[in-house]
Amino acid sequence: MSSDAIRSTLYLDPALHRALRLKAATAHRTMSQIVNDAIRNALREDQEDLAAFAERAGEKTLNYEDFLAQLKADGTL
Repeated sequence: MSSDAIRSTLYLDPALHRALRLKAATAHRTMSQIVNDAIRNALREDQEDLAAFAERAGEKTLNYEDFLAQLKADGTL
């Protein structure tokens, strides 16, 4: 853990805490390392989702009824 790390209190479900503790022990990593990696991955996924939304912002929208009609016309439904 880096020297500039910030200490924080988290309240975990007891079963999640036990699973995290066991994973840390078997992976030879700290619980903090595992939690930090999980948060980084979640934030990275959010960033990718936002980029995808921005990329598709100019696309024409299609409402549900029109989409169903298109599926029926294509023979999918």
